[in-house]
Amino acid sequence: MAGKNQGINPADLWRRSTGVRKEGRPFNSSKSHTISRILKRALDFVIAASLLFLLSPLLLSGAVIIMLTDRGAVFKSHRLIGYRGKEFGCLKFRTTRSDATPSLHAAIVGDILTRSSLDKLPQLVNVLLGQMSLVGPRAIPKEELPRYGEHAYAYVAVRPGLTGHWQISEHVSYQNRVFLDVEYLRNWTLTLDFMIMAKTMAALLSRHALLPKTDL
Repeated sequence: MAGKNQGINPADLWRRSTGVRKEGRPFNSSKSHTISRILKRALDFVIAASLLFLLSPLLLSGAVIIMLTDRGAVFKSHRLIGYRGKEFGCLKFRTTRSDATPSLHAAIVGDILTRSSLDKLPQLVNVLLGQMSLVGPRAIPKEELPRYGEHAYAYVAVRPGLTGHWQISEHVSYQNRVFLDVEYLRNWTLTLDFMIMAKTMAALLSRHALLPKTDL
């Protein structure tokens, strides 16, 4: 697997995708679809900016709680593959203690943030910067690109998503997550994006997601 990883260049995959898209595989290259993609980016910017403003009290509260837990760094940044095969720092709230020592309080806070996906809210900054989209394939590190096989070129031709089919589908294996990403790339429309965002919001607002996990 290591040899295969070293042989994949995300930038080369992006150059390949520009030619393949003209053939309509797996993208619809019609003029109306191109306009939809422009609208998608415009909506990403407007919605991300609006959410950052509206959720700023929640973001600030989360940062304060994390700092009070162990006074460590508030955010974690993971190097992932983005649009055109460029790596970027994907932001998340830190959900574990910085010194790795056990703490019931930190575990409860981290569990709530992770299960509700609130730990991903800082990624709205990545969306605002054009590194991610509100909806798209799952953001992955460079080492995972070989798992997409012949569809790896399609992955780097779009922005990874803050949410997607992989987010709203429960108990999905890694192989099926890759399949869901590929299906999203093949069937993408703005309507599909809105459907995924609606399901994501419903999951975030569910009572179960915001409660700490308990052993019965």
